Amino acid sequence: MEALVPYATWAVLILVGLGLLAIVLFGIRNLTYGKVSPVTMVTVIIPVLLFGILGFVMGDWAIAGIWTFLVMLGLTSLTLLLSSVRGFIG
Repeated sequence: MEALVPYATWAVLILVGLGLLAIVLFGIRNLTYGKVSPVTMVTVIIPVLLFGILGFVMGDWAIAGIWTFLVMLGLTSLTLLLSSVRGFIG
């Protein structure tokens, strides 16, 4: 049974890679057809860019993932706070 673990791991990694490739290709396709606004695409890409930058700067990808999560959590909280204050004021 242990002999199947490397094959299963590679199968999962290949499927995840193909899924990500499909997401990128269909995202570009929808962007070119005008189905998605560029602001939405940039908003989706921000965590990926942040993770990549932190990963290369820190050299430790696990810590970069944690910091990316914390920064995005903070940005989301700040955005929700500003949105609610704007709605409260007028």
